[in-house]
Amino acid sequence: MSNNKCFVSGDEAVALGARLARPNVISAYPITPQTIVVERLSEFVEDGSLEAEFMHVESEHSAMSAAMGVSSVGARAFTATSSQGLLHMSEGLHYASGARFPIVMMNANRALAVPWSIYGDQSDSMSQLNSGWIQVYVEDAQEALDMTIQAYKIAEDGNVLTPFMVNLDGFILTHTYELLNLPNQEEVDEFLPKYETENKMDLENPKSLCFSSTPLDNLEFKYQQHMAMINSKEVIEKVDKDYGDKFGRYYGGLIEEYKCDDASVLLVTVGSVTGTARVVVDNMRSEGIKVGLVKLRYMRPFPEEKIIELSKNVDKIGVIDKNISHGYEGTVFTHINSALSKMNNSPKAINFIGGMGGRDISKEDIKEIFKSLLTTNEDKEKTVQFIGMGCEIDE
Repeated sequence: MSNNKCFVSGDEAVALGARLARPNVISAYPITPQTIVVERLSEFVEDGSLEAEFMHVESEHSAMSAAMGVSSVGARAFTATSSQGLLHMSEGLHYASGARFPIVMMNANRALAVPWSIYGDQSDSMSQLNSGWIQVYVEDAQEALDMTIQAYKIAEDGNVLTPFMVNLDGFILTHTYELLNLPNQEEVDEFLPKYETENKMDLENPKSLCFSSTPLDNLEFKYQQHMAMINSKEVIEKVDKDYGDKFGRYYGGLIEEYKCDDASVLLVTVGSVTGTARVVVDNMRSEGIKVGLVKLRYMRPFPEEKIIELSKNVDKIGVIDKNISHGYEGTVFTHINSALSKMNNSPKAINFIGGMGGRDISKEDIKEIFKSLLTTNEDKEKTVQFIGMGCEIDE
């Protein structure tokens, strides 16, 4: 196990992870707060530390189109984007997943316009859950690096062959510098061998890729995509264990449980806010208050079975969403509620929406969330609540 230390931002951690994964082509278009990723990769290509082609394309749509072209000939592709750029790619996301191209893309989570904002929330990637991409959300720079490597191992598995989106909270992670462990290239090469696939254009074994279908067979293709995503659950768990065995860092697979065994209430978090919530859980535990934390790592595939199992012995569940489906509720909350609906005597769930447009979610905010979960006043309890509002809203 290597122990090379470096002090880098979350963006640079992704670039280092991508370099270790040895992509053949990087298709790049800059957008804040992702730009540093592709800038660093261009430097790696220029200085010879990464043997790859660097394509500076004219738009995010072109970046995804180029990545699909790379993957269609059996090569390893990497790209990165954020916010409006991800939406500009949207057409290509569906093409890539339908064609079973295991592209890996980093997305720097950033608010969507209007109002224009360069700061982070998770509205961009949550809007693309139906695009057929695996989606993981990381807590810190180390996890960002490690998941960039794991993403290729998972996406390229023959039972998966599904593109993979690694999500980092904009600025909170992308521009914050942290100390991390950098694996050796030789160790990564052992863990992630050269990509080989039959799903490619091949003069010796011709195939039709990105084809049309009729109403008689379209559903069957979509069912195969669906089953590949279901299959990825087992692959994710195995890859995480294998990675931990080799590099000493385990992430819990689809979710990470923190002090859940005897908890009376649970809080579900996604991304960087997990670190803040972990501190609050520790502080409240030191006061004898039995609270627990569920770090939801993957939104696709969604770990329904694990959520149900964790919810069997708790009174309430809180869900923090850094997005909102306007007129309804947060997207993560919708998924949690769907899982709970399959239980007998499910716990009450409450949605806490905050962090929009980069607003802080503080330790005090999370402590208040836990206090509200521990209070039993059903009559006055709103199912959807907003964290840190500067003004009152009439409903």
